[in-house]
Amino acid sequence: MEKDTLEHLKYPIGKYEIPKPITTEHLNDWIAILEHLPAKLEALVKGLSEEQLETPYRPDGWTVRQVVHHISDSHHHSYIRFKWALTEDNPIIKPYFEKEWSNLFDARTAPIQMSLNHLSAVHAKLVYLLKGLSVEDLQRKFTHPEGNQETTLAENVGRYAWHGSHHFAHIKNLIERNVW
Repeated sequence: MEKDTLEHLKYPIGKYEIPKPITTEHLNDWIAILEHLPAKLEALVKGLSEEQLETPYRPDGWTVRQVVHHISDSHHHSYIRFKWALTEDNPIIKPYFEKEWSNLFDARTAPIQMSLNHLSAVHAKLVYLLKGLSVEDLQRKFTHPEGNQETTLAENVGRYAWHGSHHFAHIKNLIERNVW
């Protein structure tokens, strides 16, 4: 497979770029994306067969099932990171090994409805929280221990709006390529 094609399969909407500055319009758009992602994702995958759920979205990529479980796991972590940053002074977050999590028994075999329900609940709580944050709250930070990278909560809203859209596009593009 050509490098450009594989790169597009990996990043169908491009890589996340933090706009400078992050505006109220960016934040409102991102929160709307987060608010609607669970229902959009469920509508996208609800009719897929077990065989289709076991199809990787790209060569050497996760299956659709693993992607759905990954989104739920990742956005759960993000919600916790928001809470830490709002209640602690620039906490160092706990990273997790997403590839290993996606190879665990539950991510490889569990019904996707479990993660769709979980994602819906996490996003309802996250969106409610985000809509109540002040400009000052959104400037609070956490630090990722890999490279000691500081992230503001405003940046993290955008990162997770991108993340959900990124994986949604993986599945949507697979469905379109295979004419499912």
